[in-house]
Amino acid sequence: MSVRLEDVTASQVQDAISQERFRQGSSAVGRVLTLVIIADESTQADAVRSAAQAAREHPCRILTAIPRPGRGEPRLDAEISVGGADGLGELAELRLRGPLAHHIESVILPLLVPDAPVVVWWPSRAPAVPSQDPVGRLAQRRITDSAAEARPLKALQTFADGYQHGDTDLAWTRLTPWRALLASALDEPYDGITGATVFAQSSNPSAALLRSWLEFSLGVPVISRNTRGPGITGVSLHVRSGDINISRPAGRMARVSLPHAPERDASLPRRATDGLIAEELRRLDPDEIYGEVLRRFVTPPAQTTAASRTRKAK
Repeated sequence: MSVRLEDVTASQVQDAISQERFRQGSSAVGRVLTLVIIADESTQADAVRSAAQAAREHPCRILTAIPRPGRGEPRLDAEISVGGADGLGELAELRLRGPLAHHIESVILPLLVPDAPVVVWWPSRAPAVPSQDPVGRLAQRRITDSAAEARPLKALQTFADGYQHGDTDLAWTRLTPWRALLASALDEPYDGITGATVFAQSSNPSAALLRSWLEFSLGVPVISRNTRGPGITGVSLHVRSGDINISRPAGRMARVSLPHAPERDASLPRRATDGLIAEELRRLDPDEIYGEVLRRFVTPPAQTTAASRTRKAK
């Protein structure tokens, strides 16, 4: 059951959540964090649905801020839900109208769960430097999605330029199954890995991050080849004894081919957003590997090598 509130203050929203929780006999003990979603009307429904699914694993208070700027009077309308069959803890959908749309942090701050971590998620358009955003400053973790931006690779470069500990991107989260499968393919030592190739759709930010991760992890040059997708369709690790190939042309099952071994199939589905958010909520400490991969995305190996040669010449 949801409760609608019109033209209210943040403190009135907090009181309404507390009253609804008391009426249902719901406990606040299980709320482990506050998840703040900043979305527009076109993306908020899918984002809330994904967050509600993730809340099954991570009970939390979900605050969805939907700014609607305009010339009218500042106004806050809210719809709150507590409990429910879907396992959702607490949800408040907040529509900030007029000048109030430019001061989201003033509404969010009084509604945060006391003494609990804060995670902010921008499902579509995100600030260039999330850590400097007024709401981003309140959070331990800040989630963006460069794939949802109009120019994904340019957005990824922008996030890389402004990266701070605690930032992450769902384009990176989508790589977890790929990284695990590639690591398992290298369980046995291989001599002479000379390079790698990533096959993916053009302008795919996950493919760009995967290329950077392989360069960082293996210390070899990695090239990209465009395909029709969906997403990343394959990776080849070039070894003197024969290539290691992982091919996923349909976005569901992968075919793994190793030198001197029979081919095998492995599950490698394209994951839904709720699974990505649930994974991000499992860890609230900075992702140092992601930070290093972004740093190398900003400074490709060729530039680093050239700089090293210049320093040696001096």
